[in-house]
Amino acid sequence: MAPMMSEAILQLNNVESSYGPVKAIRGISLSVKQGSIVTVLGSNGAGKSTILKTISGIIDPQKGSVLYRGQPIQKLDPAKIVHLGLVQVPEGREIFPFLTVNENLLMGAYTRPASDKAAVEQDIELVFNYFPILRERARQPAGQLSGGQQQMLAISRALLAKPSVMLLDEPSLGLSPKLTKEIFEIIVRINREHGVTLLVVEQNAMVALKYADYGYVLEVGRIVMEDTCAVLREKDDIKEFYLGVKDSGVRGTRRWKKKKNWR
Repeated sequence: MAPMMSEAILQLNNVESSYGPVKAIRGISLSVKQGSIVTVLGSNGAGKSTILKTISGIIDPQKGSVLYRGQPIQKLDPAKIVHLGLVQVPEGREIFPFLTVNENLLMGAYTRPASDKAAVEQDIELVFNYFPILRERARQPAGQLSGGQQQMLAISRALLAKPSVMLLDEPSLGLSPKLTKEIFEIIVRINREHGVTLLVVEQNAMVALKYADYGYVLEVGRIVMEDTCAVLREKDDIKEFYLGVKDSGVRGTRRWKKKKNWR
Protein backbone atom coordinates (compact mmCIF):
# COMPACT_ATOMS: atom_id res chain seq x y z
CA MET A 1 0.00 0.00 0.00
CA ALA A 2 1.04 3.58 -0.55
CA PRO A 3 2.23 5.28 2.66
CA MET A 4 -0.44 7.19 4.53
CA MET A 5 0.12 10.94 4.49
CA SER A 6 -0.80 13.25 7.34
CA GLU A 7 -2.74 15.84 5.38
CA ALA A 8 -6.31 15.35 4.19
CA ILE A 9 -6.77 16.20 0.52
CA LEU A 10 -10.55 15.62 0.71
CA GLN A 11 -12.86 16.09 3.66
CA LEU A 12 -16.61 15.95 4.30
CA ASN A 13 -17.97 17.70 7.36
CA ASN A 14 -21.47 16.82 8.60
CA VAL A 15 -22.83 16.50 5.05
CA GLU A 16 -26.50 15.79 4.37
CA SER A 17 -27.86 15.20 0.86
CA SER A 18 -31.34 14.28 -0.34
CA TYR A 19 -33.26 13.14 -3.38
CA GLY A 20 -36.34 15.32 -3.04
CA PRO A 21 -37.89 14.53 0.35
CA VAL A 22 -35.73 11.40 0.80
CA LYS A 23 -32.60 12.01 2.85
CA ALA A 24 -29.88 9.77 1.42
CA ILE A 25 -26.91 10.66 3.63
CA ARG A 26 -27.20 12.02 7.15
CA GLY A 27 -24.42 13.97 8.79
CA ILE A 28 -21.54 12.28 6.98
CA SER A 29 -18.03 13.27 8.06
CA LEU A 30 -15.01 11.56 6.54
CA SER A 31 -11.44 12.34 5.62
CA VAL A 32 -9.28 11.09 2.74
CA LYS A 33 -5.56 11.51 3.33
CA GLN A 34 -3.39 12.46 0.39
CA GLY A 35 -1.74 9.44 -1.18
CA SER A 36 -4.12 6.91 0.39
CA ILE A 37 -6.76 4.48 -0.83
CA VAL A 38 -9.94 4.87 1.22
CA THR A 39 -13.01 2.70 0.87
CA VAL A 40 -16.65 3.26 1.87
CA LEU A 41 -18.50 0.00 2.43
CA GLY A 42 -22.22 -0.49 2.57
CA SER A 43 -25.10 -2.49 1.19
CA ASN A 44 -27.17 -1.38 -1.78
CA GLY A 45 -29.07 1.80 -0.92
CA ALA A 46 -26.86 2.74 2.03
CA GLY A 47 -25.92 6.05 0.39
CA LYS A 48 -22.47 5.25 -1.00
CA SER A 49 -23.06 6.63 -4.49
CA THR A 50 -24.71 9.73 -3.02
CA ILE A 51 -21.47 10.55 -1.21
CA LEU A 52 -19.54 10.50 -4.49
CA LYS A 53 -22.18 12.48 -6.35
CA THR A 54 -22.12 15.10 -3.60
CA ILE A 55 -18.33 15.37 -3.80
CA SER A 56 -18.52 15.63 -7.60
CA GLY A 57 -21.09 18.42 -7.50
CA ILE A 58 -23.83 16.35 -9.14
CA ILE A 59 -25.91 16.68 -5.97
CA ASP A 60 -25.92 19.84 -3.84
CA PRO A 61 -25.80 19.05 -0.11
CA GLN A 62 -28.48 20.58 2.10
CA LYS A 63 -26.04 20.79 4.99
CA GLY A 64 -22.33 20.60 5.71
CA SER A 65 -19.21 21.22 3.65
CA VAL A 66 -16.98 19.40 1.16
CA LEU A 67 -13.36 20.53 1.29
CA TYR A 68 -10.74 19.81 -1.36
CA ARG A 69 -7.23 20.89 -0.40
CA GLY A 70 -8.83 22.86 2.41
CA GLN A 71 -11.18 24.86 0.15
CA PRO A 72 -14.98 24.41 0.00
CA ILE A 73 -16.22 22.99 -3.32
CA GLN A 74 -19.84 22.08 -2.51
CA LYS A 75 -21.24 24.99 -4.53
CA LEU A 76 -19.02 24.52 -7.60
CA ASP A 77 -20.14 23.29 -11.00
CA PRO A 78 -19.19 19.62 -11.65
CA ALA A 79 -17.01 20.63 -14.62
CA LYS A 80 -15.05 22.99 -12.39
CA ILE A 81 -14.52 20.21 -9.86
CA VAL A 82 -13.07 18.00 -12.61
CA HIS A 83 -10.73 20.83 -13.60
CA LEU A 84 -9.54 21.00 -9.99
CA GLY A 85 -8.48 17.35 -10.15
CA LEU A 86 -11.42 15.38 -8.71
CA VAL A 87 -12.60 12.82 -11.27
CA GLN A 88 -15.33 10.22 -10.83
CA VAL A 89 -15.65 6.79 -12.42
CA PRO A 90 -19.43 6.31 -12.17
CA GLU A 91 -21.34 3.17 -11.34
CA GLY A 92 -22.27 1.40 -14.54
CA ARG A 93 -19.19 2.84 -16.32
CA GLU A 94 -21.17 5.23 -18.57
CA ILE A 95 -18.77 4.96 -21.45
CA PHE A 96 -19.81 6.38 -24.85
CA PRO A 97 -20.93 3.19 -26.62
CA PHE A 98 -20.89 4.51 -30.20
CA LEU A 99 -17.44 6.09 -29.90
CA THR A 100 -14.33 3.98 -30.29
CA VAL A 101 -12.15 3.05 -27.33
CA ASN A 102 -9.59 5.63 -28.44
CA GLU A 103 -12.25 8.34 -28.79
CA ASN A 104 -13.53 7.57 -25.29
CA LEU A 105 -10.03 8.05 -23.95
CA LEU A 106 -9.71 11.38 -25.73
CA MET A 107 -12.99 12.47 -24.15
CA GLY A 108 -11.32 11.96 -20.78
CA ALA A 109 -8.66 14.48 -21.75
CA TYR A 110 -11.13 17.24 -22.68
CA THR A 111 -10.00 19.41 -19.75
CA ARG A 112 -6.41 19.47 -20.97
CA PRO A 113 -5.11 22.19 -23.32
CA ALA A 114 -4.44 21.55 -27.00
CA SER A 115 -0.74 22.07 -26.32
CA ASP A 116 -0.85 18.93 -24.19
CA LYS A 117 -1.37 16.67 -27.22
CA ALA A 118 1.95 14.83 -26.96
CA ALA A 119 1.44 14.22 -23.22
CA VAL A 120 -2.08 12.94 -23.88
CA GLU A 121 -0.70 10.44 -26.39
CA GLN A 122 1.84 9.31 -23.79
CA ASP A 123 -0.93 8.85 -21.23
CA ILE A 124 -2.97 6.80 -23.70
CA GLU A 125 0.07 4.59 -24.15
CA LEU A 126 0.29 4.33 -20.37
CA VAL A 127 -3.27 3.07 -19.96
CA PHE A 128 -2.73 0.63 -22.84
CA ASN A 129 0.16 -0.76 -20.79
CA TYR A 130 -2.17 -1.14 -17.82
CA PHE A 131 -4.94 -2.69 -19.92
CA PRO A 132 -3.45 -4.29 -23.09
CA ILE A 133 -6.89 -5.42 -24.28
CA LEU A 134 -7.81 -1.76 -24.82
CA ARG A 135 -4.93 -1.39 -27.26
CA GLU A 136 -6.27 -4.37 -29.21
CA ARG A 137 -9.77 -2.83 -29.22
CA ALA A 138 -8.70 0.79 -29.74
CA ARG A 139 -10.67 1.25 -32.99
CA GLN A 140 -13.65 -0.80 -31.86
CA PRO A 141 -16.89 0.85 -30.62
CA ALA A 142 -16.81 0.85 -26.84
CA GLY A 143 -20.30 -0.59 -26.67
CA GLN A 144 -18.95 -3.86 -28.04
CA LEU A 145 -16.61 -4.35 -25.08
CA SER A 146 -17.39 -6.77 -22.26
CA GLY A 147 -18.38 -5.41 -18.86
CA GLY A 148 -14.89 -5.86 -17.49
CA GLN A 149 -13.33 -4.17 -20.51
CA GLN A 150 -15.76 -1.26 -20.17
CA GLN A 151 -14.68 -0.84 -16.54
CA MET A 152 -11.06 -0.78 -17.68
CA LEU A 153 -11.99 1.88 -20.21
CA ALA A 154 -13.89 3.97 -17.64
CA ILE A 155 -10.88 3.97 -15.29
CA SER A 156 -8.52 4.75 -18.16
CA ARG A 157 -10.72 7.62 -19.35
CA ALA A 158 -10.62 9.10 -15.85
CA LEU A 159 -6.82 8.82 -15.81
CA LEU A 160 -6.63 10.88 -19.01
CA ALA A 161 -8.02 13.82 -17.01
CA LYS A 162 -4.84 13.72 -14.83
CA PRO A 163 -6.71 13.48 -11.52
CA SER A 164 -5.29 14.12 -8.08
CA VAL A 165 -8.24 12.26 -6.57
CA MET A 166 -10.18 9.53 -8.33
CA LEU A 167 -13.65 8.56 -7.08
CA LEU A 168 -14.65 5.01 -8.01
CA ASP A 169 -18.25 3.88 -7.69
CA GLU A 170 -18.60 0.09 -7.37
CA PRO A 171 -15.67 -0.84 -9.66
CA SER A 172 -16.28 -4.57 -9.09
CA LEU A 173 -19.99 -4.44 -10.01
CA GLY A 174 -20.90 -7.31 -12.33
CA LEU A 175 -17.33 -8.55 -12.68
CA SER A 176 -15.92 -12.00 -12.09
CA PRO A 177 -13.58 -12.53 -9.12
CA LYS A 178 -10.63 -12.76 -11.52
CA LEU A 179 -11.45 -9.46 -13.23
CA THR A 180 -12.20 -7.80 -9.90
CA LYS A 181 -8.75 -8.78 -8.65
CA GLU A 182 -7.17 -7.44 -11.84
CA ILE A 183 -9.02 -4.12 -11.58
CA PHE A 184 -8.05 -3.61 -7.94
CA GLU A 185 -4.42 -4.46 -8.60
CA ILE A 186 -4.39 -1.74 -11.27
CA ILE A 187 -6.03 0.66 -8.79
CA VAL A 188 -3.15 0.02 -6.40
CA ARG A 189 -0.62 0.58 -9.20
CA ILE A 190 -2.26 3.90 -10.08
CA ASN A 191 -1.99 4.91 -6.43
CA ARG A 192 1.62 3.81 -6.04
CA GLU A 193 3.05 4.82 -9.39
CA HIS A 194 1.22 8.11 -9.96
CA GLY A 195 0.34 9.30 -6.47
CA VAL A 196 -3.37 9.39 -7.24
CA THR A 197 -5.52 9.41 -4.10
CA LEU A 198 -8.50 7.06 -4.40
CA LEU A 199 -11.91 6.99 -2.72
CA VAL A 200 -13.64 3.73 -3.59
CA VAL A 201 -17.21 2.82 -2.69
CA GLU A 202 -17.87 -0.91 -2.73
CA GLN A 203 -20.26 -3.67 -1.72
CA ASN A 204 -17.49 -6.24 -2.13
CA ALA A 205 -15.97 -5.73 1.31
CA MET A 206 -13.57 -8.64 1.05
CA VAL A 207 -11.79 -7.10 -1.92
CA ALA A 208 -12.01 -3.48 -0.78
CA LEU A 209 -10.57 -4.22 2.67
CA LYS A 210 -7.72 -6.18 1.11
CA TYR A 211 -6.50 -3.35 -1.11
CA ALA A 212 -7.47 -0.13 0.68
CA ASP A 213 -5.71 1.60 3.59
CA TYR A 214 -8.66 2.97 5.55
CA GLY A 215 -12.36 2.21 5.55
CA TYR A 216 -15.74 3.63 6.53
CA VAL A 217 -18.86 1.51 6.95
CA LEU A 218 -22.11 3.15 5.88
CA GLU A 219 -25.53 2.04 7.05
CA VAL A 220 -28.78 3.84 6.08
CA GLY A 221 -26.96 7.07 5.25
CA ARG A 222 -24.78 7.17 8.36
CA ILE A 223 -21.22 6.12 9.09
CA VAL A 224 -21.39 3.45 11.79
CA MET A 225 -17.77 2.31 11.85
CA GLU A 226 -14.35 3.44 10.66
CA ASP A 227 -10.77 2.24 11.07
CA THR A 228 -7.78 1.00 9.14
CA CYS A 229 -8.71 -1.82 6.80
CA ALA A 230 -6.41 -4.18 8.69
CA VAL A 231 -8.47 -3.59 11.84
CA LEU A 232 -11.84 -3.69 10.07
CA ARG A 233 -11.04 -7.08 8.54
CA GLU A 234 -10.81 -8.54 12.05
CA LYS A 235 -14.00 -7.02 13.49
CA ASP A 236 -16.77 -9.54 14.17
CA ASP A 237 -19.51 -7.31 12.74
CA ILE A 238 -17.61 -6.94 9.46
CA LYS A 239 -16.88 -10.65 9.27
CA GLU A 240 -20.50 -11.56 9.89
CA PHE A 241 -22.29 -8.89 7.86
CA TYR A 242 -19.96 -8.65 4.85
CA LEU A 243 -17.56 -11.56 4.79
CA GLY A 244 -19.99 -14.30 5.77
CA VAL A 245 -17.72 -16.13 8.18
CA LYS A 246 -19.94 -16.25 11.24
CA ASP A 247 -23.41 -17.49 12.22
CA SER A 248 -25.47 -18.27 9.09
CA GLY A 249 -22.66 -17.35 6.68
CA VAL A 250 -25.10 -15.48 4.45
CA ARG A 251 -23.72 -12.08 3.35
CA GLY A 252 -25.80 -8.95 3.61
CA THR A 253 -28.90 -10.55 5.15
CA ARG A 254 -28.69 -9.17 8.68
CA ARG A 255 -28.83 -5.69 10.10
CA TRP A 256 -26.15 -4.29 12.39
CA LYS A 257 -26.07 -5.19 16.06
CA LYS A 258 -26.79 -2.59 18.70
CA LYS A 259 -24.74 0.58 18.51
CA LYS A 260 -22.57 -0.43 21.45
CA ASN A 261 -20.47 -2.50 19.01
CA TRP A 262 -20.17 0.12 16.32
CA ARG A 263 -17.26 2.21 17.55
